[in-house]
Amino acid sequence: MGDCLAMEIALDPHPLLDAGAFSTTFARPLGEIASPDWLLALLRSDADAPIARTEEIRTAIRDLLRHGGYKPTGRGKPSSEYLVRAVADGSLGSINAAVDACNVVSFRSGLPISVIDLDRATPPFRIRVAPEDSRYIFNPSGQEIRIDGLIALFDRDGACANAVKDAQRTKTTPATRRTLSIVWGSLALPNHTESTVAWYREILERMGASTEMAEFER
Repeated sequence: MGDCLAMEIALDPHPLLDAGAFSTTFARPLGEIASPDWLLALLRSDADAPIARTEEIRTAIRDLLRHGGYKPTGRGKPSSEYLVRAVADGSLGSINAAVDACNVVSFRSGLPISVIDLDRATPPFRIRVAPEDSRYIFNPSGQEIRIDGLIALFDRDGACANAVKDAQRTKTTPATRRTLSIVWGSLALPNHTESTVAWYREILERMGASTEMAEFER
């Protein structure tokens, strides 16, 4: 399904995590790609989509994030819950094709999704529960999120993404051509991660990008 090089991500044992991961290569830098109207239309409440979020999904994702001791409430709630509120109050605007696709799929599926710029991250990659006093800057103004006990993606330089807020240092820019997406699913939701990843890849490839599943080293 595309011509990206497959990558490997080390995955620490976790009793609840059902992650999906794939890389994407865009035909042009994101700054030169407009999000199509059909993609943004999927954020309307009456739009048709092959997957749907439920209260069961919301509960399962909160349980997933709680497992290592993290508290997914308030400002630390899953990004998928933030999207539901942002769509409802009209505060969610278009960012770029990669992030817009991520937001559409996360909003519809109820699963948090991370998307990072592969050329701003440094392998090796690993998914594990963040140790005590883990934190990083998550926005241009320098605000930090503390992620002790939260399942997260790490590269050589530390944590760079999770189901709440991704790190500023690896976020996409107008120059981005290659991304890595992590779908943070739960084993309590059989087949939901697989269906979400499949639809996500279909959307990206409809926009002319190529995708390749990542391989987990367990």
